[in-house]
Amino acid sequence: MAVKLGLRENWKQFTILVVINALVGGMVGLERSILPGIAEQDFDLTAKSAILSFIVVFGISKAITNYYAGILASRFGRKKLLVAGWMAGIPVPLILMFATGWNGIIAANVLLGINQGLTWSSTVVMKIDLVGPKERGLAMGINESAGYLAVGATAFLTGWIASEYGLRPYPFYLGLFFVTAGMLGSLLLVRDTTPHVELENESTTITTLRNVFLDTSWRQPTLGAITQAGLVNNLNDGMIWGLLPLLLKSKGFSLAQIGTIVAIYPMVWGLLQLGTGKLADVWNKKDMLIGGMLLQGMAIISMVWAFSFNAFIVLSILLGLGTALVYPTFLAAITQNTTPQQRAGSIGVFRLWRDLGYALGALLTGAIADRFGMVEAIGWTGTITLLSAIIILVRMKA
Repeated sequence: MAVKLGLRENWKQFTILVVINALVGGMVGLERSILPGIAEQDFDLTAKSAILSFIVVFGISKAITNYYAGILASRFGRKKLLVAGWMAGIPVPLILMFATGWNGIIAANVLLGINQGLTWSSTVVMKIDLVGPKERGLAMGINESAGYLAVGATAFLTGWIASEYGLRPYPFYLGLFFVTAGMLGSLLLVRDTTPHVELENESTTITTLRNVFLDTSWRQPTLGAITQAGLVNNLNDGMIWGLLPLLLKSKGFSLAQIGTIVAIYPMVWGLLQLGTGKLADVWNKKDMLIGGMLLQGMAIISMVWAFSFNAFIVLSILLGLGTALVYPTFLAAITQNTTPQQRAGSIGVFRLWRDLGYALGALLTGAIADRFGMVEAIGWTGTITLLSAIIILVRMKA
């Protein structure tokens, strides 16, 4: 069969990868609304930095895996990494169900980080390989939409199941389905996309980076601006993940209400990427990134003064919109500025720094919350997000 680039030409494989990525998102959504509650109820943790330790190890594990996934994808192919990622995820729901100590939860999140780093990185790169240069934004919008809609839906479902049947073990039965379906689909249905990379590389005119790690991290102005924004985006997402359920609990919201508020943000983020991904192919990527980071920062700071259920619903929607503007645009902009052969490596470096944002966000906001309070931690997070928009304005080329 002749190798062709394009979404229409490869729609069957693309669709399979979308479904696989939804299962990947479901795995991380398992913890989204209930794990901070488990920390307090089952393990008597009270310090915010201790509770957020699961996000720290998840972020570090995923970030390091992202980096090596980018290197290994070019050497061994994308499909092998995808399958390896699902193998790492097999024990996760079982550990979350039956762990008798917080160290078990930490171990589960190390494995979850490896699972997410390998599987999400593989599906991202494979979709970009398939569609070619004209539809990367749309491809990333569909990819991230599927993943984060699944995060939001799973967060809602686990919150509802927990409110009806308890925090453990029933919410994590969903994870057994996700990991089984993901493994079987990856083994039986997914084909490697290395031939598509070779085809696109024959006609590329993009300048080769001197050093993929240094240029993507900071030295190349456009790539460096995108990378720091990715780190800050996940820094504030780590704060939302770890502190927002606790903040809402302190304000008297029920477990079901917390699950709803926490779920709306990634669901809006996921759904709107179907549109913002396509816009990234036609609109100015710099403007989209600045606007998205500004909207995130303002929504987060506004949470300091929010008290009603409806107010948090609105702020969750706005935060989801801001994140939807930047998330597919990050990857579309990275691939626009790298050659096909360096694409996986550059995306790996970007995702290394982006997902270290989870760990940095959990450490920073946990320490601030323990020392000064949750309100101060949220305010600082919003301010850092606004500063990130200014860095994009100054460094990124239009």
